[in-house]
Amino acid sequence: MTSIVSVRDLRKAYSSGFEALKGVNLEIEEGEILALLGPNGAGKTTLISTICGITLPTSGTVAVGGHDTQSGYRGARDLIGLVPQEINLEPFETVMNSVRFSRGLFGKPRNDAYIEKILKQLSLFDKKDSKIMALSGGMKRRVLIAKALSHEPRVLFLDEPTAGVDVELRKDMWDVVADLKASGVTIILTTHYIEEAEAIADRVGVISKGEILLIQDKAELMSQMGKKQLVVDLQDVITDVPAKLKSYDLEVGENGMSLIYTYDTKGERTGITTLLNDLQKAGLQMTDMKTQQSSLEDIFVGLVKETA
Repeated sequence: MTSIVSVRDLRKAYSSGFEALKGVNLEIEEGEILALLGPNGAGKTTLISTICGITLPTSGTVAVGGHDTQSGYRGARDLIGLVPQEINLEPFETVMNSVRFSRGLFGKPRNDAYIEKILKQLSLFDKKDSKIMALSGGMKRRVLIAKALSHEPRVLFLDEPTAGVDVELRKDMWDVVADLKASGVTIILTTHYIEEAEAIADRVGVISKGEILLIQDKAELMSQMGKKQLVVDLQDVITDVPAKLKSYDLEVGENGMSLIYTYDTKGERTGITTLLNDLQKAGLQMTDMKTQQSSLEDIFVGLVKETA
């Protein structure tokens, strides 16, 4: 696929000496959804602000659709829609006028048919004549997305789009993002919600302390780094792994009523059959067993801990 956003050796340092970005390299493919995960202060918002031309880099380059964000700012910015974290809307304006105004800021001719199409896509059309102050928090976030899409951008940045939104509205927002992708929009979102990345992203990036730790296909990341666990529930409480089972590197469950065996699903042999036989030989009675896959959260926490 073709990269629509290209970031090369991007650095941002402040007069205090603090480095918010430390040589970031990033290629964002046209038509994908990229989720950027990272703890508070990792550099997520700084990265987005720099790509969008709001923050000037200390060094490095950013190109959007082939336009350099500094020497060709207007060309790059025309291709970008940005939905910020903060809800900053004119409370006494109507939804329709607010979105129409944003389109005009980019010098686009009036096109109410297109605005109405966006409002319908975002389930806002029945609120088009409502004042912003009368909307719920979730609806206001949808208005922010509508405003960001008003000038027909090819790339949409969503900075914590579901922060403070309840679970039901969050899932509705995921559906909106999926629809936008289907319409050809490239989407980059920052999020604190691991399940958000798992639910909608094509690729996942992890950023910590101003550095990109990885950018990888979500399914491939789960496959390569995720481990699977077999949890064996026991009839009686144990406090330690029996000597006969030490070679399996087992963990005792929190309540002492289970043993946890971690294995690589890609290995030629999982060792499960042998383990179950040896459990019986060790005199342990099983009551149940189940397998569980490491989540993206486990992987994320592990990566961030390595850089701590």
